[in-house]
Amino acid sequence: MFTGIIESVGTLRKIERRGDDIRLTVASGKLDLGDVRLGDSIATNGVCLTVVECMSDGYVADISAETVSLTGFAHYQVGRKVNLEKAVTPTTRLGGHMVSGHVDGIASVDDRQLRGKAIEFWLTAPVELARYIAHKGSITIDGVSLTVNEVQDNRFRLTIVPHTAGETTLVDMKAGDTVNLEVDLIARHLERLMSYAGDKAQTPESNVTMDLLARSGFLR
Repeated sequence: MFTGIIESVGTLRKIERRGDDIRLTVASGKLDLGDVRLGDSIATNGVCLTVVECMSDGYVADISAETVSLTGFAHYQVGRKVNLEKAVTPTTRLGGHMVSGHVDGIASVDDRQLRGKAIEFWLTAPVELARYIAHKGSITIDGVSLTVNEVQDNRFRLTIVPHTAGETTLVDMKAGDTVNLEVDLIARHLERLMSYAGDKAQTPESNVTMDLLARSGFLR
């Protein structure tokens, strides 16, 4: 689990194609790897990757064909900058939102405009993901936790403050780029709960589910 608060910008040092899979070597920049062990998770541009080899200044991780198909890693080249975040611990401040590192798809950047000192972006998400994107809801773009400021069908607007721009790869994002997109984790689980409750409307288990949703205010 991650928070979407980026700790470092790294660089792809090596990309090995292994059939439909990929093995990455990532230079970790200022990310502290002192407490990282084999098997630990590091979100790399929003994708939860397992460390299979650790060096003093980087790590190696494998990407499965399933992950390649849902993310931008299929088109990444050596030298690309990537956002990095280590997995949360029980004492980590949850400064962003709950991020699983399981990317749902790829969004495209439509427009970039300066708004004072901030940068405003319009992006287009896959149509099948639009129902999870809500005004003032949370979304993850290339591993960065952000707030959705406006929604129009499957298009949405983001405002990037100077600190976030300076500490992530978003400062270089421009119209025509594609980004890894993870929708809000709670939205996905709520949809499953509600669809299951609807399918099993006469069971005691579904009645409990609907009661919990009602008590939480989601069915008001």
